[in-house]
Amino acid sequence: MASPDYVGAIDQGTTSTRFVIFDRSGSVVAADQAEHRQHFPHPGWVEHDPEDIWQRTIDVVEGALASEGLRPSDLAAVGITNQRETTVVWDRRTGEPVARAVVWQDTRTADLVRELAGNDGVDRFRPHTGLPLSTYFAGPKIRWLLDHHNLEERAAGGELAAGTIDTWLLWKLTGGRRHLTDVTNASRTMLMDLETLQWDEGLCASLGVPLALLAEIRSSSEVYDEATDILGGVPLAGVLGDQQAALFGQTCFDPGQAKNTYGTGNFMLLNTGTAPMASQSGLLTTVAYRLGKAAAVYALEGSIAVTGSLIQWLRDNLGIIGEATDVETLAASVPDSGDVYFVPAFSGLFAPRWRPDARGAIVGLTRYAGAGHIARAALEATAFQTREVLDAMVADSAVPLRELRVDGGMVGNELLMQFQADILDVDVVRPRVSETTVQGAAYVAGLAVEFWESLDELRANWSEDRRWTPQMDAATRRTRYARWNQAVARTLDWV
Repeated sequence: MASPDYVGAIDQGTTSTRFVIFDRSGSVVAADQAEHRQHFPHPGWVEHDPEDIWQRTIDVVEGALASEGLRPSDLAAVGITNQRETTVVWDRRTGEPVARAVVWQDTRTADLVRELAGNDGVDRFRPHTGLPLSTYFAGPKIRWLLDHHNLEERAAGGELAAGTIDTWLLWKLTGGRRHLTDVTNASRTMLMDLETLQWDEGLCASLGVPLALLAEIRSSSEVYDEATDILGGVPLAGVLGDQQAALFGQTCFDPGQAKNTYGTGNFMLLNTGTAPMASQSGLLTTVAYRLGKAAAVYALEGSIAVTGSLIQWLRDNLGIIGEATDVETLAASVPDSGDVYFVPAFSGLFAPRWRPDARGAIVGLTRYAGAGHIARAALEATAFQTREVLDAMVADSAVPLRELRVDGGMVGNELLMQFQADILDVDVVRPRVSETTVQGAAYVAGLAVEFWESLDELRANWSEDRRWTPQMDAATRRTRYARWNQAVARTLDWV
């Protein structure tokens, strides 16, 4: 019997779920995508229905296979990548969620985070976790769900299971046999020790999360089990959090290589090698990946909460564009932003500032300003926030970046990419396959079953599609960035 010719990967993101099938060259063979509903029951709350996500997963797997007349047996393995900190708690016996999933953008745990910080401050757990105390991470979300649904006894008694979305999908795909996660997702909970790569009893006790609730931590690339139902018999062989998957898909396997993903938010990761690097500049220390029994590889990360979702806000809340892709045309209708600056601190500011008290603002408005200036300022906000993160990475690593590899939905926006190169003063490079997040998940799954033999084989698959070089003069760059910082200062201390 001929060996399978393809590897598939599930990409469960903040707004949609995709299933993409790749061949040995890393090229896309088939894909399907479906959005799921966003729930905003209170200000600052963002929720997803886990069963809705599971149904969308079924739909896109079936849709991608059917589009090319493929069967599950044509797949050598399947990987999973996921929105990372989004948290689900469910009943082990029935498999039913106890509540909607609390999404990574959700800020309901702000009071709990302040309580946990106490006199020690937000860096209380950073030496062990690489993370500041923030509403962003999964551990406080688990604690909130237990507290507000009176689940403490059931959790301690082993009746419940908890996890990020990868864990939920692995549970569903194995018919409830496997309660697993990988090191990259576990590193986003505030419950795993970065050195041991295991749940830390002291951290769990401090956050009030019973160990009985948590999944077994595995590497990012190994056979977890065989899938049931929609992928009957195919090995589930790789898991990476979405931003780590993009780093892997961009083949940033060497220390000093970095990528930036432009999605709902922006996420820049810098490979720092096999030892965790503590940040002094407001970045996160996180696990980049672990291949089987090899040493884990770590990264510095700069997480930006609102970038692509700001364009959705222009569409859905302001109504100044009909489709997200219309923003480039509207922004290009004016020569510049007209000295308008848009700081999208809808959920506070993430890296490198970590200011939950900030709120969004549009500053510099005059009667001259119109929809085009607001659209342009919204795109430029993504580039300015990325500049802040890149400056922090250079400060921490002392390694100047020669180029920035980019991916995600917004990299098709050429106006944004040119401004990004201008404000960074480095080349911005888009790969031939821009779907690097889901490609990274396919790569780790394929490596686990020897569909691909080595990292060098994956490097050979990467090729450049487009490069933007800086065109802005140094004086203008300094002035524009100084004005951005003025605008940010006006958003602080609002809450």
